[in-house]
Amino acid sequence: MTYSREPPNTALNATRVRQGRWGRPVFWVLVFSTLLAALGLFAAWTWKAPDLASTDPTAAERQAAASAFQAPQPPPPDPD
Repeated sequence: MTYSREPPNTALNATRVRQGRWGRPVFWVLVFSTLLAALGLFAAWTWKAPDLASTDPTAAERQAAASAFQAPQPPPPDPD
């Protein structure tokens, strides 16, 4: 047997009919779906974080990093 908040045979206007019901089941669906979405985003971020943090240095960045060590230039390759 179902119980309703409205008395039986009550005429409702169109706005009231389109609004639907708000109750605890709707609230818990919204809460759990939001938590699952946040958990999924966190899991994807954690999985891909090392790839997102690493970048390949450009030639200019490599040259600047090498000059910071003040190492001598390597000898040119042999023309053999």
